[in-house]
Amino acid sequence: MKTNILIVDDEPVARQSLGDILQLEGYAVTAVASGEAAVEHLRNYAVDLMIVDLKMPGMSGLDLVQVTSQLAPDAQIILLTAYGSMESAVEALRQRVHDYLLKPASPNQIIASVKKGLERRAVRLAEQAESQAVAVSLFRTADGVEIDLMRRTVSANGKLENLTPAEGHLLKVFIENPGKVFSHRELVLLVQGYDVSQREAQEILRPLVSRLRHKLEVFPGLYERIISVRGTGYVFENEKN
Repeated sequence: MKTNILIVDDEPVARQSLGDILQLEGYAVTAVASGEAAVEHLRNYAVDLMIVDLKMPGMSGLDLVQVTSQLAPDAQIILLTAYGSMESAVEALRQRVHDYLLKPASPNQIIASVKKGLERRAVRLAEQAESQAVAVSLFRTADGVEIDLMRRTVSANGKLENLTPAEGHLLKVFIENPGKVFSHRELVLLVQGYDVSQREAQEILRPLVSRLRHKLEVFPGLYERIISVRGTGYVFENEKN
């Protein structure tokens, strides 16, 4: 998938030259002549990076930066201006603009700034994904038991139990699907990653569930929610209020 770059400049020559430079680098480029047109584009299309003229009739570049922070907070922004001043540069950086280049910027400057901005965006998105993964891996029950699926630990009131990868994966399946009845075969497929007969699945699951429940005995509210469904499999009951 190509990277989407939006050029915002009221000068036709600038739009054309910037577009040519970036298209030769393999980017998907859209160019518009005003901040207002840029806002409309942001409302309808994904944008990874923007190159914005600071001085434009109507909505200025800094005004557009403020709107972009709401519409496309992950988009990196490079400001271009022929009217460079320390005040405008400081204001641009204060608004978390990636870079600030004076016109006429050379093709090498533009390409280098774009590449650096996209690298910065990739790092931020990776950090966000990692933070979300950590958040999703942490659960706390109503009675204060904390389950860390990433570290495969269950803890409460000074008690800590470490789970094996299989035990942690089984508990993860249960926690993410409260109230759902799973057959033995479904659980083996989800936890171990392979399909077996119902009889083989029972033989695989019995000791695994037994070990997990044994470790959870010190956390009664959690232990009691793992229920065997006769002739079918298991269900992790919804938490009681």
